[in-house]
Amino acid sequence: MNRTSLTILLAASMAATIGCTTKNYVKQQTTPLINKTNELDDMTAKNSRDIKDVDARAQAGIQAVNAKTAEVDQKAQAAGQNATSAQQMADAANGRVGVLTNTVANLDNYRPVAETSVKFGFNRDNLTSEAKQALDQMAGNIASTKGYIITLEGGTDSVGSAEYNYDLSQRRANSVIQYLASKYNVPAHKIYVIGLGKDKPVESNKTKQGRADNRRVDVRLMTNTVGDTNQPATTPAPTGQNNPSSM
Repeated sequence: MNRTSLTILLAASMAATIGCTTKNYVKQQTTPLINKTNELDDMTAKNSRDIKDVDARAQAGIQAVNAKTAEVDQKAQAAGQNATSAQQMADAANGRVGVLTNTVANLDNYRPVAETSVKFGFNRDNLTSEAKQALDQMAGNIASTKGYIITLEGGTDSVGSAEYNYDLSQRRANSVIQYLASKYNVPAHKIYVIGLGKDKPVESNKTKQGRADNRRVDVRLMTNTVGDTNQPATTPAPTGQNNPSSM
C-alpha cells in the first residue's frame, strides 16, 4: 500500500469515527428533551380531561341549582297566590256577616220569633231525623207569623280548607232550604242564606264536642210586624237532637 492510499484510508476512518460520535452526542442530548415533551403532552391531555370533567360537573350542579331555584320560586308563587286567595275568602266571609243588613230593608225592625240550630255529621250535608224534627218545631210558627223572613247561617268545623268549608256550609244551608220549601211552601224570597264556613264557630274546634257543635245551620224565623200581640212569644225552639259524633 502506498503512502497516498494509506492517507486516504486514515482520513475516511477518522471521518466515520467523528460522524458516529456526533450522532451519539445528538441522541444523548435530544432524548431527554423528547421524553420531557412526551411527558408534558400526557400531563396536558390529562389536565384537559380533568378540566372537562370539572366543567361537566359544574354545569350539572348549576342546572340542578337552577331547577331547584325554579321549583322554590314556583312554590313561593303558589304560596303567595294561596295567601291572596285566603285573604280574599276571609274578606268575603266578613262581607257575608253583613249580607242581611244589605239585602233586607230595615233589618233592625225585625225581631226573632223562633230559632233552632240543626246539626250535621262530619263532612255531611244531609238532614238527620233529629234535624227535621227541630225544623218542624220551628216551622210550626210560620203560618201565624206575618211579614216574616227566615235567615240561615251555615257553619262547619275547622277541618279542611276555607274554600271547601264555605261550599260545605252553603250545601248544608241548601238542605234546610229544600226541606222548608218542599214541606212548608216557604218561598225563596223569604229565605236569606249566609255561608260562613269555619269563620264563625260557636264552640272551640279543639275538642270533639266543639267541632260537632260547629257543624250546624242556625235557623231564625223573624218578623217585621212590631207590637202585634198575636205573634208568638220570642223564645228559641229547642232543637231536640243529639250532636252527631265525628266520623
